[in-house]
Amino acid sequence: MPTRRAFALCAAALALGAGPFGTPQPAIAQSGPPVIAAAADLSFAIEEIAARFKAETGTGVRLSLGSTGNFARQIREGAPFQMFMAADEQFVTDLHRDGFTRDAGTLYGIGRIVVMVPEGSTLVADGTLDSLRVALEAGQITRFAIANPEHAPYGQRAEEALRHAGLWDRVQPHLVLGENVSQAAQFALSGNAEGGIIAASLALAPGVAARGSHDLIPEDWHAPLRQRMVLLNSAGPEAEAFYAYLQTPPARAIMARYGFTLPQE
Repeated sequence: MPTRRAFALCAAALALGAGPFGTPQPAIAQSGPPVIAAAADLSFAIEEIAARFKAETGTGVRLSLGSTGNFARQIREGAPFQMFMAADEQFVTDLHRDGFTRDAGTLYGIGRIVVMVPEGSTLVADGTLDSLRVALEAGQITRFAIANPEHAPYGQRAEEALRHAGLWDRVQPHLVLGENVSQAAQFALSGNAEGGIIAASLALAPGVAARGSHDLIPEDWHAPLRQRMVLLNSAGPEAEAFYAYLQTPPARAIMARYGFTLPQE
């Protein structure tokens, strides 16, 4: 079962230590900086923006990186987040409908998925998934990583792309499922897998790009990854300021560098 493989590899991925990936961090109620729940694909971009925001304003925020679906559930259960940056805007829409947010939020980017393969893999980074198809037919795939489609939007889109290519049934016995797309990237590059499908924003980070190669999967192979942020009802002035800062040219330039473009861009 894919989930068993995921658990088996979890220790190996965590053994990578403080690598280039953000890891889920539980939010704890406190009187300090506001806690921002951010989708794992934002790991590099949002940390860079938060550092610049603090340097320019003197105000810090606390980032909690993880699965969009899990964050949405935690918000409904009363988690002390003040802002939510979702990898799929439907989660924000649903929270707003049910009265958990101030408004319907703001689109902050369109996400993309890529095939990512580590150095020395039997796979070629090929967005058409032809290399994966050939390797599966030759019995050369032992493990292939994606985020868990049950609660991670990037895992859902990976499944959609694999189904589009007609590979879902064949690849399922070899899947390792990350709790979020950041963990899926850890698995894909750990040396325990031939590769995986991850967020382009993670693959574009210099520290990740140096460990393998990647290629964009056609965007019409899956539903759009329209990513939306929103202030929760508990948001204070610091969270409001960070939310506004994310919409300024300096922050937008960082987001674009990691592949988070807006339709008008």
